[in-house]
Amino acid sequence: MAELAGKKLGVLLTTAPDHPNFKPAVALMTAAVDSGVRLYLYCIDDGVRAVATPELQALKARGASLFGCAYGAGHRRIALDDAAAWSGLTVLADVVGSTDKFVSF
Repeated sequence: MAELAGKKLGVLLTTAPDHPNFKPAVALMTAAVDSGVRLYLYCIDDGVRAVATPELQALKARGASLFGCAYGAGHRRIALDDAAAWSGLTVLADVVGSTDKFVSF
């Protein structure tokens, strides 16, 4: 992660907290923030179920930008609150286009 210090990392999270890919995604994002990377996280599909988790809220508290798909949250009956900046795919497009690296889980 040292090569990304001071740069922007975009992450698309599509998995729920109980999915096997959730912990590796959190580990990567935590390592990035630990290394001085600016993290932009967009949660979509089942990833909206992870927005309120302690792991993602801790990243947000450390300065990560946390976005959630408002449509996906509504479809899953998840309340739109201040746990994330709830938005649409336009914000995801902005994250993809404005970060130095982009990965998805």
